[in-house]
Amino acid sequence: MKIAVFSTHQYDQDYFSEFNTGHELTYFILPLNEQTAALTVGYDAICIFVNDVVNKAVLDLLHTNGVKLIVLRCAGFNNVDVQAADDLGMPVLRVPAYSPEAVAEHAMALILTLNRKTHKAYNRVREGNFSLEKLMGFNLHNRKVAVIGTGNIGKAFCHILKGFGCKISAYDTYPDNTLATQGVTYGTLEETLADADIISLHCPLMDTTRHLINKQTLKLLKKGAMLINTSRGGLINTVDVIEALKDCQLGYLGLDVYEQEGKLFFHDYSEDVIPDELITRLISFPNVLITSHQGFFTKEAMEQIATITFGNIDAFVKGQELVNRVAV
Repeated sequence: MKIAVFSTHQYDQDYFSEFNTGHELTYFILPLNEQTAALTVGYDAICIFVNDVVNKAVLDLLHTNGVKLIVLRCAGFNNVDVQAADDLGMPVLRVPAYSPEAVAEHAMALILTLNRKTHKAYNRVREGNFSLEKLMGFNLHNRKVAVIGTGNIGKAFCHILKGFGCKISAYDTYPDNTLATQGVTYGTLEETLADADIISLHCPLMDTTRHLINKQTLKLLKKGAMLINTSRGGLINTVDVIEALKDCQLGYLGLDVYEQEGKLFFHDYSEDVIPDELITRLISFPNVLITSHQGFFTKEAMEQIATITFGNIDAFVKGQELVNRVAV
């Protein structure tokens, strides 16, 4: 197939070129949206990532241009109007699981860094400052950690927490029986958030989960709790979280995703003014740690993403069952 690959960086090209199963790929640095959809003329399929916009207007343009298949090289699909794609006869295929340990481990890295302030200690020592003042953390052992969403990534995260001796509470509309038998306590969202020392989000972004963390749910948290999000930025109401940080209701915030990340993440603004006042405000807090959607970024994950993506494409070409098709 002739495939247009959007929002690409050198690492995308390296892995997709290595694992290509015989398709003609054209790499575009630009994201896919209504302005760039014209680039798809003459292509059979598109390959997109988390911040590409595939709404009904874009889908209509893709269909007119002859695109027959939409392939996501990620697990989330909230940026695609799946119903509109189905109405146009365009299957949407995704990578449902790629090294869930990669994201789970990054969530733990955010927790450990925020807690023990290793990023600050690193900078201090490089400047010849060996003081321990204001670097005190807390033991993770016996701390209550609330895990919101126990799919593949949430489950891997629970296994990591058990190694630290944490008390794990979880919320999921479909509880995992295996985790329950291993000591993970399931409850309602309110029960799970209450008295938690750390809250880590691992659920998909849907209408029912958008702004799951908001002014009301933040009030349920123990004062000074830590909030971690390595899932999707839209799970958090950023304005409400900033207020919670200002009021010290929230003691720590670790983000690998951001509600308005589409125009920021994966780009270099080091010589420019950051065009987003909310993230600039977040960066100003000493108890906030932000990484730019790098939780997935391991060698193993990139290999799996490429392999599964081409497997999805090959299945479509051969008329086989599309096991990774997003259901309407």
